Amino acid sequence: MANYKAKKAGMNLAEQKKLDEKYDQEEKNGTPERVMVWLNEVLGSDHPKCINSTWRKLQYWMRDGVLLCKFVNKLREAAGQAPVKFQGNAHIPLVAMDNIEAFNKAAVEYGLDSSFTFSSQDLYDGQKAAFCKVIICLHQLGLIANSKSFAPAYKEAS
Repeated sequence: MANYKAKKAGMNLAEQKKLDEKYDQEEKNGTPERVMVWLNEVLGSDHPKCINSTWRKLQYWMRDGVLLCKFVNKLREAAGQAPVKFQGNAHIPLVAMDNIEAFNKAAVEYGLDSSFTFSSQDLYDGQKAAFCKVIICLHQLGLIANSKSFAPAYKEAS
């Protein structure tokens, strides 16, 4: 499928590089790896595991929002909250984006500050800079889950 988006230039390119560097710093800190390990532990056999924490693999693993909804439902169940509804067969972009929005809403209800949510485009479009917002959201959700004594615990940076 052809990509019809214009390449970034000038200030847009500089901003893109700055955001890419932010993700690179999170990666250097081990945040994507810790998030991936925690998601795999929480979901167990309820979802195929991701074994590679490169941003492209993680983005593709989460892209349809199904994993995120299953994940937030585990957190909500432990907190005595009702599960969020989602569509498990999300091959159409609109359905995937609905799942991602359902995750964001459920995460805020769980206790995540809305400033840490991300747009469905941040995850679905597959841009490294935008994906950083997804990783930061999940990291913050891990800290909140730890404060609620959720198990398995999210392993913070040492």
